[in-house]
This record gives sequence, structure tokens and C-alpha cells, in this order.
Amino acid sequence: MPTVVDQAIVIRTWDFSETSQTASLLLREHGLIRGLAKGSRRAKSPFAPGLEVLTRGEIVAIVKTGTDLANLTDWDLQEVFWAPRRDLGAHRAGLYMIDLVHHALTDHDPHPGLFDALVRELREMEQPGRLGQALLRFQWTLLVETGYRPRLEADPPSRGQRAGPSAYTFSAEAGGLIADDRVPEAVLKQPGRWRVRADTVALLRRLERGEELHGDSVVTTIDRANRLLATYLRFIIARDIPSQSAVFGSL
Repeated sequence: MPTVVDQAIVIRTWDFSETSQTASLLLREHGLIRGLAKGSRRAKSPFAPGLEVLTRGEIVAIVKTGTDLANLTDWDLQEVFWAPRRDLGAHRAGLYMIDLVHHALTDHDPHPGLFDALVRELREMEQPGRLGQALLRFQWTLLVETGYRPRLEADPPSRGQRAGPSAYTFSAEAGGLIADDRVPEAVLKQPGRWRVRADTVALLRRLERGEELHGDSVVTTIDRANRLLATYLRFIIARDIPSQSAVFGSL
């Protein structure tokens, strides 16, 4: 039974008894694990005052063979992400981020880049006016880390004498833009195909290049880009995520 010592973010917790908890944690080098923290709610426990979602620390766990539930033996709390505890919008966004982790990853599949992105963007939400950017970057990173990076290179033909396309077509099945902006409306109404404005595509290309997205002028475009990636993720995961509707409403 190997002992694991790793950085972790608490994704979910459940009460196991009056004094113990089970928890789902994202470990930087070991991926998602689920474990039992015996006595975690006791005053003198190594976990006191218990594990809480959206906190980061060092976990010690004994991973048992033949069972999905590890034995969590120690927890060194190192960081509390305060934005989700102070602001309703950040609270909803933070829960959505960890819900995505829960549904998009399989157990014991490490994604250090995604772990680092989650830490970075939860910290970024502390900055005024940066919530939308933080959420957009995290959704993008999750898509990249899980192998669903959207393809943005396709340029649909311009219509008539226009200098460029006014809208693009995004296909979830194709994994990105498709090079035809003359898709019939009946086809667009099918699941997994959506019209995307040219300025939204331009912003996503800036994101792909790692450029900053500051400025009041891009706030609305960031929101549209967030909604596009959220819709794409829902298609990939193939299930509704309750926290998604709390963040975006109807998609």
C-alpha cells in the first residue's frame, strides 16, 4: 500500500460520520483520488477543523489496492481561496471549476498543468474585474489538458463583397470551427453546432496565443467566449452540470 504525499485541492466532501469525512481531491502529481479522513472533524485531528472545498494543502494518503477509497492520514492546510467565500459570482464560478474537474477527469490520471491552472485562476479571481478572464482561461486549459482543444484555424469564406466573415460555425463533433459559414439554419439547430461571432473567435485566438485579455471593451466578448466553451464542455461531458446553470443561466 504506497503512501502518497502531494499538493492537493479539495474538490468535494461528504460527511461519513459525526467525526469523519470522505473527500475527492485533485492531486498535482497523482490526479483525482477519493479518500476517507477518519476523525477529521475532531478538535485534535490532523485535519481540524475538517476538509473544506476550494482549499489547497499537502495531503498524505495511503492508496489501497482493490479499493477506490484511499486512507487520508494527514492534511497541511496551506491556502484558502477567499474570493469564492466573499463574492457570490466567484463562489459560483469556483464551484463550476471544481465540478468540471470532477466530471472531466478520471481517477489517478495526473494533470499538473490543470492543477496549476486551477490554483492560478482561483487566485486571479481575487483581482477586481478578473472573474470572467479567470474562468475563460480555466475552461480553455481544461479542454487542452483533456485533449479537446478547440480548433480555431478555419476561416469560412466571406459573404458577397464583405471584407471578412461576420460569423463562424463551431462544430462540437469536429472539435472547432468548420470552414463554411453558409451552413443552413436547419443544420445549425442540430445539437453541437453554433454560430460564433468573429470578435469571439478573435479573442479565443488571442487566448490560444497566451495574450492578456484586459480592457473593458472585451468584457462582453469574454462572456460570449465563456458561454461557447461551457456549451462545448457540456457536449463533451454529455451531462448537465448544476453549477453551470448557476454561472451562465440558460446556454
